[in-house]
Amino acid sequence: MADPTTYRPAPGTIPTEPGVYKFRDAHGRVIYVGKAKNLRSRLTSYFADLAGLHPRTRQMVTTAAAVEWTVVGTEVEALQLEYNWIKEFDPRFNVRYRDDKSYPVLAVTLNEEYPRLFVYRGPRRRGVRYFGPYSHAWAIRETVDLLTRVFPARTCSTGVFKRHRQIDRPCLLGYIDKCAAPCVGRVTAEQHREIVDDFCDFLAGRTDQMIRRLEREMASAAEELDFERAARLRDDVGAMRRAMEKQAVVLGDGTDADVVGMVGDELEVSVQVFHVRGGRVRGQRGWVVERSDDDSVGEQVSQFVTQFYGAQVDLDASVEIGDDRARGDSVPRELLVPDLPDDHAELQQWLSDLRGSRVAIRVPQRGDKKALFDTVTRNASEALAQHKLRRAGDLTTRSAALTELQEGLGLDQAPLRIECIDISHVQGTDVVASLVVFEDGLPRKSDYRHYSIRQAAGDGRSDDVASIAEVTRRRFLRHRQDQEITTESAIDPDTGRTRKFAYPPNLFVVDGGAPQVHAAASVLDELGVTDVSVVGLAKRLEEVWIPGDDEPVILPRTSEALFLLQRVRDEAHRFAITFHRSKRSKRMTESVLDGVPGLGRTRRTALVTHFGSVARLREATLDDISGVPGIGMATARAVAAALADDASPERSDAAPTEPERTDAQQIPVPTQAPSGGEDR
Repeated sequence: MADPTTYRPAPGTIPTEPGVYKFRDAHGRVIYVGKAKNLRSRLTSYFADLAGLHPRTRQMVTTAAAVEWTVVGTEVEALQLEYNWIKEFDPRFNVRYRDDKSYPVLAVTLNEEYPRLFVYRGPRRRGVRYFGPYSHAWAIRETVDLLTRVFPARTCSTGVFKRHRQIDRPCLLGYIDKCAAPCVGRVTAEQHREIVDDFCDFLAGRTDQMIRRLEREMASAAEELDFERAARLRDDVGAMRRAMEKQAVVLGDGTDADVVGMVGDELEVSVQVFHVRGGRVRGQRGWVVERSDDDSVGEQVSQFVTQFYGAQVDLDASVEIGDDRARGDSVPRELLVPDLPDDHAELQQWLSDLRGSRVAIRVPQRGDKKALFDTVTRNASEALAQHKLRRAGDLTTRSAALTELQEGLGLDQAPLRIECIDISHVQGTDVVASLVVFEDGLPRKSDYRHYSIRQAAGDGRSDDVASIAEVTRRRFLRHRQDQEITTESAIDPDTGRTRKFAYPPNLFVVDGGAPQVHAAASVLDELGVTDVSVVGLAKRLEEVWIPGDDEPVILPRTSEALFLLQRVRDEAHRFAITFHRSKRSKRMTESVLDGVPGLGRTRRTALVTHFGSVARLREATLDDISGVPGIGMATARAVAAALADDASPERSDAAPTEPERTDAQQIPVPTQAPSGGEDR
């Protein structure tokens, strides 16, 4: 535990102007970002008596090792800089209002030539516009089913779209006029995008004008005695009205507003937002976040508004750059909050700049807006109660597991950062390793790494012990190199970002027994790393091996510590197997195409990328192969001939298929890999 007085700035050196400040830990990581009207007054409060600080603030200042600040001209600039730094550094002690990924939304892929509509859960992507969130996926499907008869936009996946384009025949939705069938050329890309734009305008609240236009067209068709078209337009109007009825009218004056409700206790805060557009509730979102300090409700409102609307405008700008309609969907004309923050005037100015027109922040006092605000607040209270019931056991379990690991393994402190490595190969070929990272008992997938093993065993088989030693050496050499680049911190001088591996784990786990543990420990001794504990988890009896001990540590089968170690080990195993399969598949695919006349590395890569697998490449026609950029008809014939020879039953030089394995017995694992980097 650090003493805040060791890095407290000298009296009088802190300016009194507005600005943004950062606390860094001993490894240079940014752990907290804040803003202040008066930097001196704000920072001085952190170095008061520790006993008087909020528990989370006390933990932050004792974890930090340095504080720095940046002076800005206005408080609006401080708001923007604080938001940018929180987004860039993801500080551990800042409250982050991340979207609740459990709610389904209706996604429209405006970044594709032929945009499609589909139900989506997960993080926001660039170039995709979202509507919702909805409480249930079936509510989205009902809405889409009603509206596709009016706006026949594409709803099929990319694979289905390509398949029907190849066979030149539409799917069922195309036959029943619920899709404009751009796959077979019934409409052009421009006409299909107009349909999608009208669909987005309808969901964004611009409904009355569309309905009036359809009613005029219906009356005109009836006057011209075109009763079939008039009936079709009548049904379209009915479908649009039924879709509108599914959205509750809460404010009769066509108000565009976001209503924010907050309910909290000493530890956590529940936030609920109702998005009202055109007087109707268009969506609802909710968060439950840890309380970072003894902040007032107004200060919590300021934190939420800065992060939430800054992130939403960033996303919308990537969808429709320069289109005020997208910004208007994210930043409303009015924001109803439980309490006005001290900097509400600066917040209003910042939001107005984002929207491009005036935005008002108010506390509702009476009438329909007050009634709706009370409803949102009740929702926040219910969400907090449900979160307490659902998450209490998980938080307690993780804390218990880390404490049990510290006590059971005799560690100096709880292992807040755990790294685990695993080896995967098939009879010594395509040897790879994985490194996974858990922080605070949860996986940190952005820090995952792949390794291709460079050493080779003399007998053609992989030496798992040597592989573990190699991976350990490469991992901690990287750590030492990053530390030597800048001796004062672990910050990359070129990017200003924290080097992810410039700080060591508390616990380093290897998948294996005593030999594997001894190999990793020997490397750490060789490199002079003394602040990392090493253990091994053997699969046979789930024994925990510690370097230098003749007998393993046996953790109880019901131990939360053992369960956490198993989760870490199994995640490393899954990640290694997935990388091994992809590498082996790529090698086998490229080996079949080796030696084909006129097919170099660049063209071979283009073929593999285009078709995805040898099986699909075998099924392709000469026209399909020659359609790949850079592949002519002569090369396509050579490729087809090589694939025909490789598939011939007379070939007997193919290697027998062996099951994948790691350094112990194979266990069933899922096949999907998270997004992790590769360190070669």
